[in-house]
Order: sequence, then structure tokens, then C-alpha cells
Amino acid sequence: MAFAKKTASDDVFSLSAFDPSKFSDTFRDFAEKSSSKTKESLAKVKEVTEEASKTVEATLQSAQAGTVELGMSAIGMIRTNTETSLAHLESLLGVKSVSEFFELQTSFFRKQAEAAVEQVKALSETSKKVAENVSKPGKDAAEKAMSSFKMTA
Repeated sequence: MAFAKKTASDDVFSLSAFDPSKFSDTFRDFAEKSSSKTKESLAKVKEVTEEASKTVEATLQSAQAGTVELGMSAIGMIRTNTETSLAHLESLLGVKSVSEFFELQTSFFRKQAEAAVEQVKALSETSKKVAENVSKPGKDAAEKAMSSFKMTA
């Protein structure tokens, strides 16, 4: 078996086969593409960060508004209960007999129990509404992110 003798021009790794202008062009293209991809990635990160910031801000605003609404509801309930209790005490001051006292007390406790049930229902509905409002910005952001993920996938 005879082996053919290789010359310097046949050697891929020889210095004479190296063309610096091609290397320079290839490196420039690579650098430009990398730079472009980096700029696109940074723009995307900036956009996502701004969206996340808006979501957090909206969530905090909803939480603050919900806290105020719950607080006002509680204050209204306390005011109603206080006024009812004071009116009951006034009526007890005019009691003439033990039977009248028990009748007033029974009536007061029944009305208070009914009012408590209604107040719990109202507070529960308000709490549910506040929870939905607080979670809405995050839920909307998650849905938007999932839809954009599905588009790019």
C-alpha cells in the first residue's frame, strides 16, 4: 500500500491555509449576532420586569383598598351593635317587672343573634370580593405570561 505524500498546501492546519480576513469576517458576524441577541434579551427582561412591577403595584393598591373596605364594614358593624346595645340598656332602665326584663333580654338576644348572622354573611361576601380583587392582577399577569409562552413555544 502506497501512501501519498502530503504537501503543505494540503494540510488544513497549516499556517498558509489560514486566511485572517475570513476569520475576521466570521468573528465580526458572530459578535454582531451575539450583540443583537443580547439587546433583544435585555429588552425582553426589561419588559417583563416592568410588567411584574405593574402587577405588584396593582396588587398592593387592591389590597389597600380592600383593607379600607373591610375596616369600614367592621366599623359600621361595631357602630350598629353599640347603638343597639345602648338602646337596649335604656329600655332596661324603664323595666317595671322581672317578666318584662326577661322579655326584653330574650328579644334583644334574638335580634343580636340574627344581626350577627347577617353581619358574618356581609363580612364574608366583602372578604371574598376583596380576595378576588387582590388576586386579579397576579392572575391576569400569569394568564398573559402563559399565553405569550404558548405563542413562542
